[in-house]
Amino acid sequence: MGQTITEKIAQMHMAEGPKRPLRAGDFLSICPHRCMTHDNTSAVMSKFKGIGAKKMTNPQQLVFALDHDIQNQDESNLKKYRSIEAFAKEHGVDFYPAGSGIGHQIMVERGYVVPGSFVVASDSHSNMYGALGAIGTPIVRTDAAAVWATGEFWWQIPRSIQVVLEGKLPEGATGKDVIITLCGLYNHDECLNAAVEFTGPGVASLSMDARFSISNMTTEWGPLVGWFPVDAVTIRYMRAVHQRLKAAGIERFAEKDVESWEKHPPAPDADATYAARIVLDLAQVTPHVSGPDTVQVMQSLAEMEKNKIAIQKAYLISCVNSRVEDLEAAAKVLKGKNVAAGVKFYLAAASKWVQEEAEKRGIWQTLMDAGANPLPPGCGPCIGLGVGLLEAGEVGISATNRNFKGRMGSRDAKCYLASPEVVAASAVAGYIRGPHEFGVGAPQRKYTELAAASGGAEKVEILAGFPQRVKGRLVFMPQDNVNTDAIYGKDYTYRDDMTPEMMAKVVMENYDPQFAARTQAGDVIVSQFNFGTGSSREQAVTCLKAKGIPLVIAASFSQTYLRNAFNNGFLGIEVPEFVARVREQFAMEIAAKEKTVIPGDEIDIDFAGSSITWRGEKFTFPALGSVPQSLVIAGGVENLVAKRLGI
Repeated sequence: MGQTITEKIAQMHMAEGPKRPLRAGDFLSICPHRCMTHDNTSAVMSKFKGIGAKKMTNPQQLVFALDHDIQNQDESNLKKYRSIEAFAKEHGVDFYPAGSGIGHQIMVERGYVVPGSFVVASDSHSNMYGALGAIGTPIVRTDAAAVWATGEFWWQIPRSIQVVLEGKLPEGATGKDVIITLCGLYNHDECLNAAVEFTGPGVASLSMDARFSISNMTTEWGPLVGWFPVDAVTIRYMRAVHQRLKAAGIERFAEKDVESWEKHPPAPDADATYAARIVLDLAQVTPHVSGPDTVQVMQSLAEMEKNKIAIQKAYLISCVNSRVEDLEAAAKVLKGKNVAAGVKFYLAAASKWVQEEAEKRGIWQTLMDAGANPLPPGCGPCIGLGVGLLEAGEVGISATNRNFKGRMGSRDAKCYLASPEVVAASAVAGYIRGPHEFGVGAPQRKYTELAAASGGAEKVEILAGFPQRVKGRLVFMPQDNVNTDAIYGKDYTYRDDMTPEMMAKVVMENYDPQFAARTQAGDVIVSQFNFGTGSSREQAVTCLKAKGIPLVIAASFSQTYLRNAFNNGFLGIEVPEFVARVREQFAMEIAAKEKTVIPGDEIDIDFAGSSITWRGEKFTFPALGSVPQSLVIAGGVENLVAKRLGI
């Protein structure tokens, strides 16, 4: 059985894991090629020091880039920035000060991401690195501290989904329209926590900037990876990066490396196993708009134009659509025109280098002449920081990647997402419209689930201190999307006086007020899809540990929740087939809208045999080898790192 590209690249960067070819569901320890942190470097510094670590394992593995709150000139923020810079200098880490650009753009334009590499960042839009044929995926701050201290972090191989691109985009349609279309067509978590591999003849027609936009915004779609194959477009980009760096006296890779990627590009095996396949005809893609307030709803631009939705603010900023190609496209629309009265148009390049190139070509001046309000290269309004935020009652059109309610300002404002051309045309018109006439329509939905290859139950060596098996009373929570606020409410999250005993008494209070009273230590929670969605509060894990719950079994987890679970030494296992059977058994209780179903019978989890037995049936789950076992035995990643450092 062949491997997907995610499995192959993970295998190449594996430090510890199964002694066989990797497959979806496997846990392993990864030694990433690079790890980027931004303003949150200060939080990672605290975790790093809290572990007791004194030095970086490999400073060349790390990049610090200040990009989020760069407009904030308060002394507290400037002090934080100075401390990060001093820390970088002390440890010999590459450092990019405020104004250099957005971290993700720096990673690709400065040669830190190369084809076939595994690159991470403590930011969700790390998916963007997949445009260069790398595996780019986000990690949390605790993971980043582990990478600093040991050079490694743990990861679980996600299932892979093929996205076959056919045809060629019509004039006026962009990479942004491709990802808006995918988010709108497949908006029922089809790709949640998956690795998406783009393939097919249509890939060759997409520019590198278009690929960056698509990979970047796969984050909003739900995948953990958005990978593009390495072809002539990739090689041309990598060669240009090499030449530009060489001119600046920097060599992160050599011409021979570029030649090697050209002759032997990283690719999946022909017989790789995929969970699903999506087919998208690029020729059917027309300009679309996401929103308001969600990327899961889209409308064709032609439909939007009929309504003449007035706007007060327009944005051409962020790591998804502020590269040279994007700025140039907007400038063509704005040349010789002016932003409409009553509209403010905000502009920020993805990096200092991008802005310099746009200035050299005259693009920047065209945008300024039209009435753009320039901001420094960085994040800013995209994450609700700095000037230019949406105020109550306002409507904004933005070329950013997120339009969640309240993200770019007031929760009483509305935000739509679109391509740079549509943002520019809307800024001139004063309402949402495009620069060209397009018909109404959207591509057909073509989604096929594929039969997953089953490896059967796998025998696992159990380390000292990890249980061979767990038996406990089954507690079924039949809802999808049980969020962290339901698990552990906001009224307790920021209280420092909550003891484990107090936490145990309020567990699941916002989900089912009777949960804590009805459950007991040793119970095994079984839940549905996307368990632990929402905020990243770690107490949603530690409260279950305090209650004495040994593990949670779910059809799927929020990836952030699952990382927090193992990072705190708590088990989470995805077994969708088992959850489906439990749901069948309790259909009447679900119909009666019971919040918590406790039938009274026992579930038996055999970790040595990677199987679950319940009511005479057996179900298998991905083997928990030495990597996840070590995390649980140590009580979490920070303890494990400290142990390995001899602290």
